[in-house]
Amino acid sequence: MAKKRANGEGSIRKKPNGRWEGRYTQGIDPSTGRAIQKSVSARTQAECKEKLAKAIRDNRGIPVNHNEDYTVAEWCRLWFETYSKPVIRPNTAKTYENVIENHIVPAIGGVKLKRLTAIQIQKMYNDSKTKGRVQRFEKQTNTELSGSTVRRIHTTLHGALKAAQQAHLIASNPTEQIIAPKFSYGEKQILTDEQLDVFMQIIAEDEVWYDFFYTELTTGLRRGEICGLKWMDFDEVSGTLKVCRTVYREDGGGLTAGDTKTSAGTRKIVLPLSTAALLSKRKASAMTEWIFPDPLKPEQPADPGAAYRRLKVLLKQAGLPSIRFHDLRHPYVKHTTKNIFLQKQKSQTTNAY
Repeated sequence: MAKKRANGEGSIRKKPNGRWEGRYTQGIDPSTGRAIQKSVSARTQAECKEKLAKAIRDNRGIPVNHNEDYTVAEWCRLWFETYSKPVIRPNTAKTYENVIENHIVPAIGGVKLKRLTAIQIQKMYNDSKTKGRVQRFEKQTNTELSGSTVRRIHTTLHGALKAAQQAHLIASNPTEQIIAPKFSYGEKQILTDEQLDVFMQIIAEDEVWYDFFYTELTTGLRRGEICGLKWMDFDEVSGTLKVCRTVYREDGGGLTAGDTKTSAGTRKIVLPLSTAALLSKRKASAMTEWIFPDPLKPEQPADPGAAYRRLKVLLKQAGLPSIRFHDLRHPYVKHTTKNIFLQKQKSQTTNAY
């Protein structure tokens, strides 16, 4: 995974062959509007940093092609490749690229960066609410875009124009002169007490996934967070769990464990007694560092995608609504699951005799 560095300092990563690679943007291709990426390579991280710093210093003497006359499309693509893509996760990068290519470029991409106005941006937002602008990654559609999608367009454009202002390419950021679109969240679906009882009975029959979903029900962790839990994060004495990493899949690659989605995501939570007891029992027979390893490859963490798919299967088996993963937790869960957990433990003890 690329190491995060300050804007304009490039990015450094360790390659599979053990060598270190540093990447930086030399300029922009005037024919495509895309960034021209260059790289240096070295045996050690320190040597790579030194070579990268020298390459960037030398490159600063090279004028960036027509940087006084960017179009919005050219600048947004350059901003994405230079400032954003090297330091964000692959899935987030896909979202940014989708917003730029499918929404911003078709609407205002041909406008000169210096001539872009708040009115033009506001019109793009208004038009986006009535007609989806989709060209590159999705099929052509006239479906109305959600408020959340329009908000993502605004967030992406605001970031690109803020960087342009900091680079003294524009005097002010026109996105700051308009009212930002609000996110529109779909109505949250939660299981009723009766539905939760049914769901708990279904997962109790799943020996592989029971502990996973019981812990999720009583903590409300994100998929990547619960998959990223290690035994070092569990404190049996205090009955707490430290959430400090998340698991996600690299674009076209395997699973990767990284920092939580935000700095606020790193936290310590106090577990219900039943969940602490469940994890203590699980730890006694653990053979891997992961609390919830991949069922077939225990040296790896559980796949968030597999957890999502298993949830959908269980909900369907139970005849329950197809709710979101994070909607599993709600105010009734702690009380209901505690009773069902105790019943399950009592049943197991009885069967043992």
